[in-house]
Amino acid sequence: MSESEERERARRLAAVRGAERILARQGNDATVGQRLTDLVSAAGGAYDLDDTVDLYGDGVVGALEDRVAGLLGKEAAAFFPSGTMAQQVALRCWAGRTGNATVALHPLAHPEVHERGALGAVSGLRTVHLTAERRPPTADEVAGFPEHFGTLMLELPLRDAGFLLPTWDELTAVVDAARARDAIVHIDGARLWECTPHFGRPLDEIAGLADSVYVSFYKSLNGLGGAVLAGPAPLVEEARTWRHRYGGQIFQQFPTALSALIGLDRELPRLPEYVAHAEVVAAALRDGFARADVSWSRIHPEVPHTHQFRVWLPYEADVLTRAAVRQAEDTRTSLFRRFFPGGPPGVSFTEVTVAESGLEWTAADVTDAVKDFVGRLAEATAE
Repeated sequence: MSESEERERARRLAAVRGAERILARQGNDATVGQRLTDLVSAAGGAYDLDDTVDLYGDGVVGALEDRVAGLLGKEAAAFFPSGTMAQQVALRCWAGRTGNATVALHPLAHPEVHERGALGAVSGLRTVHLTAERRPPTADEVAGFPEHFGTLMLELPLRDAGFLLPTWDELTAVVDAARARDAIVHIDGARLWECTPHFGRPLDEIAGLADSVYVSFYKSLNGLGGAVLAGPAPLVEEARTWRHRYGGQIFQQFPTALSALIGLDRELPRLPEYVAHAEVVAAALRDGFARADVSWSRIHPEVPHTHQFRVWLPYEADVLTRAAVRQAEDTRTSLFRRFFPGGPPGVSFTEVTVAESGLEWTAADVTDAVKDFVGRLAEATAE
């Protein structure tokens, strides 16, 4: 990162930290001291602090594994330092069992976009894409795919398509189509926690569709990091072996495990509330941009499937980001964070998350903030 990029990042972070009103406060917005204070103050309510610290995965780490296995209705679970490692291990283990190293997934799935080709470079797996459409794959696409694959990986929600989910009927049909091809089904559930309102089903019923599931702790649950792979006991036992081989057998992980337990206690029960309010915020954003006479805007999906969604606007990303930062600096209200280029030239998007701090925003608050934000675009464009 260049010096100018570092300065811009520091300014964005300072603006977010200084905001009195924001739709979601994220763990990486905080200082080390703030994160440590929060962990210490909440840890005693999540776990017995008189217990001995963990050693290579026992103690509080084992307690976390047991709890997540229960929540997902799986026989066993193993803690990993990262989701990237957890999924590589899961897919590698399934390839060994099926004798087929081909994984079918969406081209916008996390391993394809954010992991530098790790499935192939590190684990010797081959990926194929079921569709080029910016939406989850359909049952017909799974059933009619011309190549044999050993595992179907479903990312729920599909983040880089706009946090999209299929309907429950669509999801079960996709799983049935994979089963008809004798394929294993693995769920990338980094954000599975917030999917229950959309599906109208509990976590264990959703996870029960798949042979294995990975979940993350630092996204929706605001933990310090870490992930769990859950599935049949023999698979999880083999995964522990590969975890060691991949460098994931960590000496002590109690701070991360404690933060995950705190997230399960504090954030998981509130996620349906966040999802419901995201619909209010999305509708108000749409109304606000229409009132502000912006030439074009899009909220995607129109009704959010989770508590996260995308906003698209017809401006360069740096222009929109400058306007967002100045709004936060001047008004102590942070509506948007950072925009990114996407689609045709001159069109950019940002990701919006609604969490605890966003619940106090009314629809009128959102439309007022949109008006102020749009009013800053001319000056930001002129720079």
